[in-house]
Amino acid sequence: MSTSGHPLLPLSVDEVLTSTRAVRKRLDLTRPVDRSVIEACLRIAQQAPSASNRQHWHFLVVTDAAKKAALAGVYAHGRATMMAGRLAAATSDAERDDIQARAAAGDEFTGRLAQAPALVIPCIEGQRDAQPYASQAALWGTIAPAAWSFMLAARARGLGTVWTTIHLYHEREAADILGIPYDTVMQAAMTPVAYTIGTEFKPAKREPLDTMVHWDGW
Repeated sequence: MSTSGHPLLPLSVDEVLTSTRAVRKRLDLTRPVDRSVIEACLRIAQQAPSASNRQHWHFLVVTDAAKKAALAGVYAHGRATMMAGRLAAATSDAERDDIQARAAAGDEFTGRLAQAPALVIPCIEGQRDAQPYASQAALWGTIAPAAWSFMLAARARGLGTVWTTIHLYHEREAADILGIPYDTVMQAAMTPVAYTIGTEFKPAKREPLDTMVHWDGW
């Protein structure tokens, strides 16, 4: 049992860290998620480390059906833009055929976004243009740990999440839907939140550690 009164899955810290997957197909779109559960996860997110210990982040939680549908439309628009960009950058007929086939097949996940009990959009105060690279890294390094803490807390409570960014191809459209001040607040992602169909998730297959770890130099 958590201190917030919401039951936790019987998972160790290591199990939570290694089984928090990007859940797309196993989201239970029929089961409501109580506001208090989301708020409990957000309180945990507030404790995430941040640059200079300053929390300039915001989390916008969307439960309104019309707004969720509109955001799913922005996601679909972004996916089309992404596919068009990939097609333009393709260097072979086989690659172009693969991209066109994927685009024609559509995306079931877009519909799930509209039906998810909640969409959570982590945001960070800051201007998107003319910032030194180090400043940009500090901004993203502030909101990303908070968002990941939210996702881990959700996993511990039987909820599934996905970090998606495709709607950011048309971020201003989402900002207009939600009243986000586009010039001063950046959206980092859009994360659907729902209980999962089944709660067992296994660690994903990864390459051996020595293929990506470097000691004392590259």
